[in-house]
Amino acid sequence: MPESSNDVWAATVNGKPKIGAVATRTRRTTLRDIDIFSEMTGDFNPLHYDAELAAGSVFGRVIVQGGVTSGILNAVVAEDLPGPGTVFLQVSWRFVQAVGVDEEITGQVEVIGVRDDKPICQLKTRVVNAQGEDCLTGEATVYVAALRPAAEQKRSAVA
Repeated sequence: MPESSNDVWAATVNGKPKIGAVATRTRRTTLRDIDIFSEMTGDFNPLHYDAELAAGSVFGRVIVQGGVTSGILNAVVAEDLPGPGTVFLQVSWRFVQAVGVDEEITGQVEVIGVRDDKPICQLKTRVVNAQGEDCLTGEATVYVAALRPAAEQKRSAVA
């Protein structure tokens, strides 16, 4: 067992996150996002490709896959907060509004819980459009793997 609550977080890149910490990332969706996601997953739903069919749907336009919408949260979690070495353990997401092509979205995570005995955090998650309307809301539990800085890894490999 660690001697203190900080020991379990000591080897992580950014250390123990603070409750209330927030990080965001913004990007614009593209047709290329749809193509890449479809190639990767096999999701060729016509709502993502057929402009005429999509225009007649409840969405009124071509929309990106939910995985494209939620994907921005992967970047926030893995790159910003908690940061490198972080992986999802569980997510509970509600897709409340479809995201179209060429739409700006912002992914946001807020730390709402941090365990002292394991490098695990609870996050409030959301994706909003440029108008600030929720497109995705929910929570995620993440594990922050201990990662040594690249320079330290190279030293260990040479030794």
